[in-house]
Formats: sequence, structure tokens, C-alpha cells
Amino acid sequence: MGSMSSHTLTVGFDLDMTLIDSRPGIKAAYVRLAAETGVYIDTDLVVSRLGPPLEDEMANWFPADEIVAACDRYRAMYPDTAIAPTTALPGAREAVEAVQALGGRAVVVTAKYEPNAKLHLAHLGIAADVLIGGLWAEGKAEALLEHGARVYVGDHTGDVRGAHAANALSVGVTTGPCDEEELRTAGADVILPDLTAFPAWLRTFAGA
Repeated sequence: MGSMSSHTLTVGFDLDMTLIDSRPGIKAAYVRLAAETGVYIDTDLVVSRLGPPLEDEMANWFPADEIVAACDRYRAMYPDTAIAPTTALPGAREAVEAVQALGGRAVVVTAKYEPNAKLHLAHLGIAADVLIGGLWAEGKAEALLEHGARVYVGDHTGDVRGAHAANALSVGVTTGPCDEEELRTAGADVILPDLTAFPAWLRTFAGA
């Protein structure tokens, strides 16, 4: 893997609010969870700050000894609740295809539960070469280093930290909860308004 990766352009992508707009699906799942458990959850607030692990968000609404069960139930109901309402963000498929058109590999690295992340990619026809779930912020460096990613694209300051921890170029997109100033302050090397600008940037980067 190391030998192949060193000669192949590998680009990592975050999932939620980078490749996909999962806010409608995630909101629907939290609404259902709140109805089942009787626990109040401000679903609009939840979807305004996507990125960190599910357990971190659940801790805002459930007692510590109920978080694991709440996460398990959320993940179990997710396929029937959250996949259909979720859409691809503008340029998402084209961004992945741009990497592959250059002979490269597109690797999705996300904090999301991997089986549910896989359902999103399949439903939306985003043909990534590799998917790794369950990793957040600096933890994403584990997968990025394993696959030799030279670039990591994400919408959150946690994605910037993950890229830097893997010695990869951080490309920030302002389609998620973090604006340009936040991404720049966190140390993003490149900031794009969305993924529609990515293929042209990548061709320039790869040709440098």
C-alpha cells in the first residue's frame, strides 16, 4: 500500500457537509429519536454544527449512562430515516471524478458510522475508491497516512487539524458550519466556496 500510495495522487474527502448535505436526514433521525425517547432535542441546533462524533452531540441531550444506547438506536434507525432525504452537495460527484480522471484515488474519511456512510455514497452515486468511518479531527490522520493522502478536503476546523496531522494539504470548503475566517484561522491551506471549484484547482495542483 505504501509503495502504491507514494506514486498515486490520493485525495481525502470528508463526508457530511463536504460531499453531502445530510442535514435533512440527520434532523429526521433526531426527530424520530426524540419522539421515541421523550427527550427534548433541538434538531435545528444539532444540524447547525455537524462534524464531531455522534457521542459528543448526544452528550448534550442524554445523561452519561444513556449515551451509548441513544447512539445505538440512532444508528439503527438511520438507514430508513436519513438516507433518502440527504442530497449530494454541488460538485461532489465531479470532485471525486476529477481525482480519478487524473489516475488518482478518492478516499472518504468521516466521523460517521461507516455502514451508514456507505449507504449515503451508494444512494447518491458518489464512487469513492475507499471509505473509512469513525474517525474525527486528528484521528483522521490515521487513515490519511495509511492511504498516502496528499490532500484532505473538509468543511470543519477538525478536518483542517486532521489534514495537518497527516502532513496533507488542507483544502477547506465553506459549505458546512465553519466560515472562511474560521477555516483560515485553523490553518487551511486552500479555501474554496464549494466543490464546484475543486476540479480546476486540482488540475492546477497536480500539474505544479
